[in-house]
Amino acid sequence: MIKGVLFDMDGVLVDSEHFICKAAVMMFRELGIDVSPQDFQPFVGMGENRYLGGVAEQRGIKMDIEQVKARTYEIYENIVRGKLSPLPGAHEFISKCRNKGLKLALATSADSIKMEVNLKEIGLSRDSFQTIITGLDVKKKKPFPDIYLKAAKRLGVKPGDCLVVEDAVSGIEAAKAAGCRCLAVTSSFDAAALKEADWICDSLTNVPEEVLNW
Repeated sequence: MIKGVLFDMDGVLVDSEHFICKAAVMMFRELGIDVSPQDFQPFVGMGENRYLGGVAEQRGIKMDIEQVKARTYEIYENIVRGKLSPLPGAHEFISKCRNKGLKLALATSADSIKMEVNLKEIGLSRDSFQTIITGLDVKKKKPFPDIYLKAAKRLGVKPGDCLVVEDAVSGIEAAKAAGCRCLAVTSSFDAAALKEADWICDSLTNVPEEVLNW
């Protein structure tokens, strides 16, 4: 029986992928390195350490990940101000889950600074969730299940009684490995790539009724 809902953030509640990609490209350019948005696609949903570090590895570049990540977040915060919007149905779906008495967690691979910026820009308070887990709270990022296991534990709910809401292939792998059911939103990948999810929808305005009734 469903008792908890664990939300990913980027690509589920807010469409920030374009902006973090742009910030990353700009950061690499400051280092004199030209990269393209396509270079980052394999690392979507894995947290910024892997997002930036994966591209650096592919190029054979050694860098201080904390330093370049901090600079990327500086650029990101500047370019998103006043430009981020919640994805369709995000606020309404959270309210629907809350009205059903479900416990809610935000479980994002992003660091807390990016999480705070995103929530502020889309008008969601931290109080929308009973607990928040960021990429700083777990050593092994998605596709490992750690972030969802930790979120379920903090809610006091068994993973098998939790629904994970995801948009990325790595996130679905993490959800299933944790023993959760998963709803995938096709905001970052097409439906074929997300086929391992239990349910797939094009936005949180079109969630199948059975998703919250099991």
